[in-house]
Amino acid sequence: MKRVGAMDMNILKYMAFIHTVEYGSFTKAAELLNYSQSGISRMIHDLEQEWKVILLERSRAGVRLTSDGTKLLPYAKSLCHEYQKLQMQVDELNGLQSGLIRIGTFSSVATHWLPNIIREFQKDYPNIEYELLLGDYTEIEDWIAEGRVDCGFLRLPTRPDFETIFLEQDQLMVILPEDHPLADCERFPVSALCNDPFMLLEKGAKAEVSEIFERCGLTPQIHFTTWDDYAIMSMVESGLGISILPQLILKRIPYKIVAKELDIPAYRKIGIALRDRGAASLAVNRFLEYLSYR
Repeated sequence: MKRVGAMDMNILKYMAFIHTVEYGSFTKAAELLNYSQSGISRMIHDLEQEWKVILLERSRAGVRLTSDGTKLLPYAKSLCHEYQKLQMQVDELNGLQSGLIRIGTFSSVATHWLPNIIREFQKDYPNIEYELLLGDYTEIEDWIAEGRVDCGFLRLPTRPDFETIFLEQDQLMVILPEDHPLADCERFPVSALCNDPFMLLEKGAKAEVSEIFERCGLTPQIHFTTWDDYAIMSMVESGLGISILPQLILKRIPYKIVAKELDIPAYRKIGIALRDRGAASLAVNRFLEYLSYR
């Protein structure tokens, strides 16, 4: 492990403070920063001793900001953001001998695209490190806006202040148990979506499946809602209902299910977004050039 300098150690303490507040837990902050829970707790205690204030109220339910902590948190965030910008400049001066790329992504991209992209990128830049944050569309948008990730894979359109690159149009497919009466149909009629219990995949505030129902004036029998693609496929396989999933999710699946196109085709547009490509590090900008390897 590389030696942590005094400045880096202070930044690490600020990050421990910020993430503990964001997640309301020493444990989750410790997982994120790859430290022990006691290490995170000690860092925040050190800050409180140095600043002579109490930053957090601790209880069995978790932690929450004190009034002093609320006043100081924005300054800690600002310092961490400026430090990240400093690190980007250092990376650029050093070329691409080192660097960190922080990527927000959802499960199907993490499973089916990123391994290929990273494999090809590593051939040319073997010393770059990666941090992948898995979330739903709304979480990834928030991470980009907060500077928690450098870039994020999203459903487009996204926030107007982001810079985006369109990557692919991903068709939405109906998934059925193998013994479903319409398993052999050429295209699944949208009107039949209401005839079975429905398993709804919802990734944050943006649910493309819900939009299909709204557009067609349908009210499905929603029995189960989750953001977990594989939970839905398992339930459909078990005969608990039907669902709609993007085609990308359905690559190399281990489940005994049938996927059918809708008779009124529907798609989601996948892209990658950044807050400001001009301010992104050299490593991130070079990484974007490898997206075609997906």
